[in-house]
Amino acid sequence: MELYAILKLVWAGLLGVLLMGLGVMMGMDMGVGTLLRFVGKNDAERRTALNIIGPHWDGNQVWFILGGGAIFAAFPTLYATSFSIFYVVMILLLFSMIMRPVAFEYRSKASGSWRTSWDWAFLISGALPMIIYGAAFGNVLQGVGFHFDWTGQYHQDESFLWYLLNPFAILCGLLSLALSIQQGGAMLMIRGEEPIYGRARSFAWVAGLVAAVLFVLGGIWIQFIRGFVFAGTVNPNMESTPLGGPAVAQQGGAWMHNFHILPVLWVLPALGVLCMVLAALSIRADRPIIGWWFGALAWVGTIGTAGVAMFPFLMPSTTNPAQSLTVWNASSSAYTLGWMVVFAVIFVPAILCYTSWCYRVMKGKVRVEDVAHDEHSY
Repeated sequence: MELYAILKLVWAGLLGVLLMGLGVMMGMDMGVGTLLRFVGKNDAERRTALNIIGPHWDGNQVWFILGGGAIFAAFPTLYATSFSIFYVVMILLLFSMIMRPVAFEYRSKASGSWRTSWDWAFLISGALPMIIYGAAFGNVLQGVGFHFDWTGQYHQDESFLWYLLNPFAILCGLLSLALSIQQGGAMLMIRGEEPIYGRARSFAWVAGLVAAVLFVLGGIWIQFIRGFVFAGTVNPNMESTPLGGPAVAQQGGAWMHNFHILPVLWVLPALGVLCMVLAALSIRADRPIIGWWFGALAWVGTIGTAGVAMFPFLMPSTTNPAQSLTVWNASSSAYTLGWMVVFAVIFVPAILCYTSWCYRVMKGKVRVEDVAHDEHSY
């Protein structure tokens, strides 16, 4: 295998790692936002919940930027096509995420109905992005209606409403939301006290079991979805163009093909469902730190399962399967991928070290009475 093909594989793996980091770190913050009105029955308790993630939420946004940036630089054709086809969905995602920093800064400026309104903004800006995040995986697993003409211009062949509202995408969105509630609830338990601790516990362990059920249902469902497989010879060193590629067939159960070829891949879905259940049981047993780590591994198993099932497809086309975007035909040049590996080797460990240091320095319980008398807190 030539260096160019190896670099493509490396960046496919790194993209998966970044998407997992996004799910774990941002999902935790989004989960707290979703639970805010339910774990906090008065203003002081809600302020406490916000201050639990207050030192970290903006830093965790880095994973969102890294994920988008990696797609932009490593797989530019995928970036251009997906962000255009899902334009309306992306606008909803961005508006909901813009609401979060505004809500953090504006909520404390007045009292009464003003704060109530921003509490609802936290719920929307926490739940909606995670539903969209999961639904995006559901959409690409089913294939997306698009094709390219001879000039390379893409054409969208399905309504954005179908991307949002089809049943399998909704199931995947609810799975993502359940995982984020589990992560957020575990963090509220780690840094919170009663009554926030007990309320978060009630939601978090149930969310873990719900996620496990949804994941199993999705696994059964995926076997009946018409997936995509190459029907011709594939050249991993092919040019980065969706035009003139090898033939692609759409078949029922095709997403199970990689699991049949390499049975060791079954470790990933097993890891996903097992860690969801273990996270729920750990949280139920008042072991939130262990539950948080099991929840993180659940994200690894879930996203890893989707990734290996689809490999090497990134965004298959239902209109013209031969024009599906893959790891092989949607990547940047070898020169770009090579330099990006250098930067990733430097900056990804730096981000992990800095994030770990921040959580270590700012560990400890956040108490309601301390927040209530601190004018500098959220």
